[in-house]
Amino acid sequence: MGSSVCEEAPLLNLTPEHEMFRQSVRRFVEREINPYIDKWEADKCYPGRELFPKLGELGALGPSYPEEYGGGGGDYAYNYLMSEELGQAAALGVPMGIMVHTDMATPALAQFGSEELKQKFLVPAIQGKLISAIAVSEPDAGSDVASLTTSAVSDGDHYIINGSKMWITNGTQADFVVTLMRTTPGNSAKGMSLVVVPTDSEGFKVSRSIDKMGNHSSDTAALTYENVRVPKSFCIGEEGRGFQLQMQQFQKERLVGTGLALGGMDRCLSMTAQYCKERKTFGKPIIENQYVHFRLAELRTEVELLRQMAHHCTNQIIAGQDCTRDVSMAKLKAGRLCREVADACIQFHGGMGYAEEYPMARYYRDARLLSIGAGADEIMLTILARMEGYI
Repeated sequence: MGSSVCEEAPLLNLTPEHEMFRQSVRRFVEREINPYIDKWEADKCYPGRELFPKLGELGALGPSYPEEYGGGGGDYAYNYLMSEELGQAAALGVPMGIMVHTDMATPALAQFGSEELKQKFLVPAIQGKLISAIAVSEPDAGSDVASLTTSAVSDGDHYIINGSKMWITNGTQADFVVTLMRTTPGNSAKGMSLVVVPTDSEGFKVSRSIDKMGNHSSDTAALTYENVRVPKSFCIGEEGRGFQLQMQQFQKERLVGTGLALGGMDRCLSMTAQYCKERKTFGKPIIENQYVHFRLAELRTEVELLRQMAHHCTNQIIAGQDCTRDVSMAKLKAGRLCREVADACIQFHGGMGYAEEYPMARYYRDARLLSIGAGADEIMLTILARMEGYI
């Protein structure tokens, strides 16, 4: 299970409690996820109704949320460590579904939601009794968040919501969807709000489940809102500030995405090194070829450098600092590096790496998503170019 190097995190001020939590998540992955991955991949969905209550009992669905709502009351290092350990799963679809719930759909709810919203949605989400999703992307608005058109019209104390959302992780089994929508007409970032939409609301429906190249065990859906009526009290924070809240939330999403990538790369490189030690060609183990062990050492170096950046970003979040610049760099590098690692590991496995019976092909497909989701590479580069004053 990964490299021994990741047992230590010199940039994180880890306590024995952090380490205990890390080990508990690692055991959970080994016992409750990996034995069932092949079935869930074939089913094109993981059983959230079974898995989330177990995660709730483990304290893994809100480790940094306040104890008064059932959270662990810890710092954000707990979330980050969980992302690395979940990344060690035999497929990345299930970890992605879990981290959407913990670090993408509920952060704004926990930080800016009213007491009513926290009691109604956050508390059962932390317990694993409710599954959440975040709905931002639309058929014609992906990385260009400001161009979304899903709208909410005021009707007394309620919103009437119309529109559609696309690429929604957990979309087929979520109990509520935190939805970014326009509460004021226009075509800019202004006037957007984050609103909790229960999926049993009349007019809400899952249009279809989307079949993907990878991450098969994670359900992804297209959603439709047809005159969906929800109370205005379900708006998170101040009406019209949804875009800003979502931009803040993106930073945690990009950080845990980096953590998942690091965990996956740890697993992939370790499996490859072991395979190269056992597999012989021309009378000697593959690992003894200089190019092979040099390349593995080079990739391990890249992984560890990225880990240090991820730890630095985690510390920035803990300190309440803006990590936009550094986490954009980390996410950009993670998306590209995990593809590079996947490609090299498949190459060193030869034909076995290309075979579906071995996990390398699955990892190759799963890893490709990180350079697209949570802001494509091009978006990260645009953010960085602006922050550096290049444009």
